[in-house]
Amino acid sequence: MKLQGRVALVTGAGRGIGRAIALRLGREGSDVAVNYSKSKDAAEDVAREIRHMGRRAIAVRGDVSDAASVDSMVQAVRHEFGRIDILVNNAGVLRRQAFFDIALSDWDWTIGTNVRGVFIVSQRVAKVMRDQGAGTIVNVASVFSRNASPGATAYAVSKAAVSMLTRQMAIELAQYGIRVNEINPGLTETDLNRNDIAKPEFREPRLARIPLHRIGQPDDLAGAVAFLASDDAGMITGASIFIDGGASIW
Repeated sequence: MKLQGRVALVTGAGRGIGRAIALRLGREGSDVAVNYSKSKDAAEDVAREIRHMGRRAIAVRGDVSDAASVDSMVQAVRHEFGRIDILVNNAGVLRRQAFFDIALSDWDWTIGTNVRGVFIVSQRVAKVMRDQGAGTIVNVASVFSRNASPGATAYAVSKAAVSMLTRQMAIELAQYGIRVNEINPGLTETDLNRNDIAKPEFREPRLARIPLHRIGQPDDLAGAVAFLASDDAGMITGASIFIDGGASIW
């Protein structure tokens, strides 16, 4: 097991991509704090599955966009486990809207969760890692960090910001033994887009642009996160891995 003895905090881990990542880290030997904002029961289910693997796990509430809530979350994780070795910034939101239909409240909600949230959680957890002398952070960005898409303005801008934040953190935190990398998922079936994917007019044009010609599943992403969090990636920081079936080649 690559992550034996490590402690991981995964944000937005009750469902979808976060759930798959939390479970994979558990299978690789890590104890896991499963963060949620509203879906307590789902997060408890994930934590229970990890405990059945023989690992320690807790569900911990925290709104990533709220500094006081994040402080309480980090304190709870440290109280339970004593340290944090791995942070996966997965929590994110998506609302598809045409450019002229984006209300400022929608813009602020998206940027607040997807960018402000990554910054707040990373800053707080990186302080813990700095005191430990080591740690690794993996941000979940998106292919939209590089490629524009109709109806995804706020989301794409937020993920582009996460991508730059990854590089800034990598260069500033390296001196403390903290590595920072990101994965960039392509079209992946989750609760955020399952209804869209069910529509042929949405699904078929996108499949046509994926060389592997299939839509990703959350488990397709979890292995890359486990690798980046492990010592096998000990010389990797500031990297972006695109997990999109080849769609970003175009």
